[in-house]
Amino acid sequence: MISTSTPICQGKPLPQFVRDLLSAPPRRGGGLHNWLFRTARVLHPFRSREEIIDLLRAAAGGEPVKSGEIESAVDSSAGCAWIPGASGGMEKKKSRWPTLNTAKRASIIESGAGLADLWELSPNPRVDEESKTEAIIDALFPGDPWLCCGFSNDRFHTRRRSDWRGALSEMQLIVPNPMSDEWGTTKEGKKSQHTLSNTGPRRFLVVEQDSGTPDEQASVLVHLAKIAPLALAVHSGSKSIHGWFYCEGKAEEPLRRFMNYAVSLGADRATWTRSQFVRMPDGARDNGKRQAVYFFNPEVVKDEY
Repeated sequence: MISTSTPICQGKPLPQFVRDLLSAPPRRGGGLHNWLFRTARVLHPFRSREEIIDLLRAAAGGEPVKSGEIESAVDSSAGCAWIPGASGGMEKKKSRWPTLNTAKRASIIESGAGLADLWELSPNPRVDEESKTEAIIDALFPGDPWLCCGFSNDRFHTRRRSDWRGALSEMQLIVPNPMSDEWGTTKEGKKSQHTLSNTGPRRFLVVEQDSGTPDEQASVLVHLAKIAPLALAVHSGSKSIHGWFYCEGKAEEPLRRFMNYAVSLGADRATWTRSQFVRMPDGARDNGKRQAVYFFNPEVVKDEY
């Protein structure tokens, strides 16, 4: 845990309530993930992205943090950053997401559907010795679109699909929407190949859950697949399953309603951001573990691009 009496980085003085937040991070399992988001949100007016990441990492101390978790919290909170002096009601409405509906989630999990059902529902399950990343990406992103892929949150490139050929199975991360251009501009005005400004329209909306066993998470994905077309379910290689729902051409309002419902069932709101990295299907984590595909249905994806 850091001491907020000592300056960590140069910039505007931090308000007392922000220093109090930084001085009292919860333990992993006690709300650490939400604390990262909430604290990042109020730090945006005072620090750059890199400084916020450093502050949160220092404040979290020895608590176990997932790879890219802090960066994700900083990026996803930027869109609803606290504005000093702004109308509290307007800002609250902009950043509001539903709370976890534990009763509804429990009811869905108790319905009986789980990981085995997700596997059996898949027309093309992909768990074998040979990586099928290239074939899966071809089916999900036909043609030659710009794709942003990365070994990590700070090692990435945006290239044409044809230029990525043969390299994707070694990647951890991908933006689940095609990019509109090779380069974009960050909120700080810096050029980057991974920004919201060079991310194209939604093609997939990804649902990732922070808690629950793989069987419980699969229950929620099977339930959501009755509402929206599920194209892919990828195991992160750690604790979560990413469900890719095909949504190209859909209006933002119904998609937001769907995401609200998913969040109420335990989904992470971070993947609502179009430029958010998610796990590469059948790719490899930094520890070499494969990100296995449990469900793959390319039929829900339209042929035209």
